[in-house]
Amino acid sequence: MIIPDRIKIGDTIGVVAPSSPIVGEKIDELKQAIKFVEEKGFKVKLGKHIFSNTNGYSATAQEKAEDINEMFKDNEIKMIWCSNGGENSNVVFDKLDYEMIKKHPKIICGYSDITSITNMISEKTGLVTFSATNFKTIATDQTDYSYNQAIKRFLKGDKNLGDETEEYITIQDGIAKGKLIGGNLSLTKGMVAGKYKLDFTDKILFIEELGFETGPELASNYLYYMKQNGVFDKIKGLWIGNYEHESGVSLEKIVIDTLENKYNFPIIKSNNFGHIEKKIAIPIGIEAKIDTSKKIKIELLEECVKNSI
Repeated sequence: MIIPDRIKIGDTIGVVAPSSPIVGEKIDELKQAIKFVEEKGFKVKLGKHIFSNTNGYSATAQEKAEDINEMFKDNEIKMIWCSNGGENSNVVFDKLDYEMIKKHPKIICGYSDITSITNMISEKTGLVTFSATNFKTIATDQTDYSYNQAIKRFLKGDKNLGDETEEYITIQDGIAKGKLIGGNLSLTKGMVAGKYKLDFTDKILFIEELGFETGPELASNYLYYMKQNGVFDKIKGLWIGNYEHESGVSLEKIVIDTLENKYNFPIIKSNNFGHIEKKIAIPIGIEAKIDTSKKIKIELLEECVKNSI
């Protein structure tokens, strides 16, 4: 496991767009996010291809991967913040320089489609990565909650997964320890098998999904695919995040329907990560513990950022 260094005020944050292109109103939103972060005391450096839309639907795989690789190599950059989600960030998998990333570890974060990149980098290198708010989202959020959660983690090294106001619900009782893995359900499902598969053995899996795009039937499809490929035979615990669909069907109900009472690991639910205003910063690859007897039912057992030498 490789733990990245903390950032500090005055550091330069690198911003990349490895998913959907930044076009139209997204350009103004990115500029607003840059202004906000610079006012907080950080510097911002944009990836060379951040505004590229070469394919007409996104930058090319080479352009996206080049920006990520360059940000890791650039010693001026202390953290990499992915700008926004989308559909196809997995195109970079075979173009990332994983050996170089191991030699230049630093914080990289994002959520939604960025789940693919953060989980794969962690899988291939052992670097602790993060599911946290996207950079551009800073400009579109109604509050500073998600930004503040990221800064508490990355700058101060805070280990809390939310605060005392968070509501954690027990779906299935139990206590479990394991390294955190996961994020967006559809993206995690896509890394269950094949060349770029994740190792779910003894992990605590956290999942969320965007109900606007993924109805209950499709969420069921994803979960059954994971079940049929042995994911739930391997994990130690399950943490369910936000999912809202017009039908009113909850993700926890779909999970329960899928698991059919055949697994005895603890299952908890919270509304502090996912496609929602409140997004905490969850480290991928760090040991955590679920204890359903506690109010805050999950805790980090290890530091996920360290003081630089």
